[in-house]
Amino acid sequence: MSRYALRNTPKLSSRGLSRAFATNAPSIRIQKLLDRKAPVDIHPEVLDALQTKKPVVALETALVTHGFPSPENYALASSLEDIVRSAGSIPATIAIIGGRVKIGLNKNELERICQAPAVKISRRDIGAAIASKANGGTTICGTTVFAAAVGIKVFATGGLGGVHRGGELSMDVSADLGELARCPVGVVSSGVKSILDIGRTLEYLETLGVPVINYGPTREFPAFFSPRSGHYVPWNVEEPISAARILYSQWQMGMDNGALITVPIPQEYEAAGLEIQKAVDHAVAESEQNGISKSGKDATPWLLNRVGELTKGESLNNNIALLKNTALVGGQIAVQYEKLLEEQDARNVTINHTVNLPPATASPSPLAHEQSNVNKKAKLIVIGASAVDITASRAELENESLSVHSTVPGSVSVSLGGVARNIAEAASRVMSEDSVLLVTPIGNDSFGALMSEETKKLGMRDDGFIVQDQHRTSTCNMILDGMGNLITGIADMGITENLNITKALDLVVEHKPTVIGFDGNLSPGNMTAILRACKEHKINVLFEPTSLVKCTRILEPVASTFTGPGVGINFMSPNLLELSRIYQVARNGPLDLLSQPKWWKVIDDFSLGSQFRTDLEHLARMDVSNTDVSRGTLSFLLDQGVAQQALNLLPFFQHITIKCGEKGVIVVMRVSESTCPTSSWLQEISNIKDRYIVSQGNSSERVVLAHYPALPVDKVVNVTGAGDSFVGAILAGLVDRPDSFSDPDSMSKIITLAQQAAILTLSSEHAVSPKLSDLNV
Repeated sequence: MSRYALRNTPKLSSRGLSRAFATNAPSIRIQKLLDRKAPVDIHPEVLDALQTKKPVVALETALVTHGFPSPENYALASSLEDIVRSAGSIPATIAIIGGRVKIGLNKNELERICQAPAVKISRRDIGAAIASKANGGTTICGTTVFAAAVGIKVFATGGLGGVHRGGELSMDVSADLGELARCPVGVVSSGVKSILDIGRTLEYLETLGVPVINYGPTREFPAFFSPRSGHYVPWNVEEPISAARILYSQWQMGMDNGALITVPIPQEYEAAGLEIQKAVDHAVAESEQNGISKSGKDATPWLLNRVGELTKGESLNNNIALLKNTALVGGQIAVQYEKLLEEQDARNVTINHTVNLPPATASPSPLAHEQSNVNKKAKLIVIGASAVDITASRAELENESLSVHSTVPGSVSVSLGGVARNIAEAASRVMSEDSVLLVTPIGNDSFGALMSEETKKLGMRDDGFIVQDQHRTSTCNMILDGMGNLITGIADMGITENLNITKALDLVVEHKPTVIGFDGNLSPGNMTAILRACKEHKINVLFEPTSLVKCTRILEPVASTFTGPGVGINFMSPNLLELSRIYQVARNGPLDLLSQPKWWKVIDDFSLGSQFRTDLEHLARMDVSNTDVSRGTLSFLLDQGVAQQALNLLPFFQHITIKCGEKGVIVVMRVSESTCPTSSWLQEISNIKDRYIVSQGNSSERVVLAHYPALPVDKVVNVTGAGDSFVGAILAGLVDRPDSFSDPDSMSKIITLAQQAAILTLSSEHAVSPKLSDLNV
């Protein structure tokens, strides 16, 4: 699946929302859409940015569906996204495709909206377009509606709609203006379209209470193609931070309206813009003479086309320059706005509290034992992030205003977290022995001491902790209101990316474990070093992608180690979104991994023929669940490209275990006579009833795709560490039996074990359920 589909996302409880910062759960705005089962898809990169408070800039699509011809429209849309990225923000190009609202478009969707027939989507058109499953380019009005719906604060565009000339009689006023009064979005624009009545537009915006700010040294409102219109606005700013402060102040006051920030045409286009403005005036005069000006909505396209004719296309070039300029400024403003929010977080995190350690650390753990065996050789090493999680719950207040800029009563709980740490604890519990070594950086500070002490109380080893004096121990601080809902949070995780890799590799060489797992919090350089060490010492390695933003960090190390015989990474454990993200960047990213000669050779060697495709189609018709047909079928394997994505990544990852939530687990892997000559998969044929298919080409290598239905879940208390518990159990199984994936029975056992571990943690208040100790590897 190439994006975050609201229709496929489980509803979050209030407790789930309260943990949103730690689990990358959707924002409260998105939760409202979830509650209504809204037909909205959010691109994974945009979703991650919204969850982790990264700057996002909305971009419209009416300008590419109705303003520019193909293929120029696609080039322009791609260019605007690149410019937003260059400013440090994430672009979210918005459209409606097949009746679904797309917040952020992938390459294929952008191509489709640029080529397919589409309607213009304003507020009035949204319901009808969705109901009729139409394709639509969103206008400024429509884009503003959708940006506000998911919490995007900044929207960069070209010419704003406004009051048409003669609008005092025709009542012809763009819906763009009303939307600025309804939605708390900062619209960064080059002014109103030059064919409109600027004076009356400004008067109407004043009536609506919409602030208009000129981005430049003067307060003169730009005339689109010209920086001067003769009309003035009350405010101006000259840098992104000043514009961001206005949006931030409106947010602080709880205001629901937006703001219009107008960016004059770049100076190098000013002279040509003055000539274009003359053509605009000429076209307007013509429209009044021939009656076009009285034809309503037909007047605007006629005038724009006529201006293009009179300027011999020069107006199009200037229009593009305006759009690129607003995209850059919008990206800069979004960055500064998020910085203001971060500063607010830093100022308001002081709370009166009592510290309560969780029960798991207050008394001896089932794992607890003497630490005299810390020098024992580790069979499993897990490398990556550990963190001290601090959750502050504010008491309920009769007067909410008392909580502003002040401390309030409440309670604070402290626990241990971090992806690698959770995985290591899960593996330790399942293995019930001290042969798991967590290699993680900690600071020479009180949190580092706490991490070490509490780790030993859990019965785990701490001799893999690498103390780094120049950095702070990773900490995640979440602030909850009296109802348990997340107010804000701060994550200080920089130490993991700066792991002292030399010391980490010394531990690898010293212990030479059976398998090594590492998470996506590490830097690409450190991942590369780990992969090379594992290859040199013939150690199997598992990569846990961690998050949508961090999962693609593995591609640079994969590219640098994708040489010689064998495969770079033995195991990978993505969820559906992470799999799609890794595939898309591998395919379309700068490394161009899916066109490498070795990649082509490996794919050709698979010899996947028509029989494999037929078997896959038959498997896709199977029900997701053995007991509940209402959950649908496995059609998502083909419809959402899951099988294709995994198969294309097999040259880099030998075993891909895909966590699919309530749809179960998909394993896609390759088995060859050279790497696993005793594997029974080499003699197996597809068995649709048992939910697996096996390639039957001429190659000595087999490709296997298997599905394991989800196990029943009684209750969900905490989703934070379920995926980490799943991975930890797999690693424990691989230590006990390194060839666990070599035949159907043993693979079923290890996947079932991992599913059981995940379910136990789902029903536990802890990041890793203590009941994992009851499982038998």
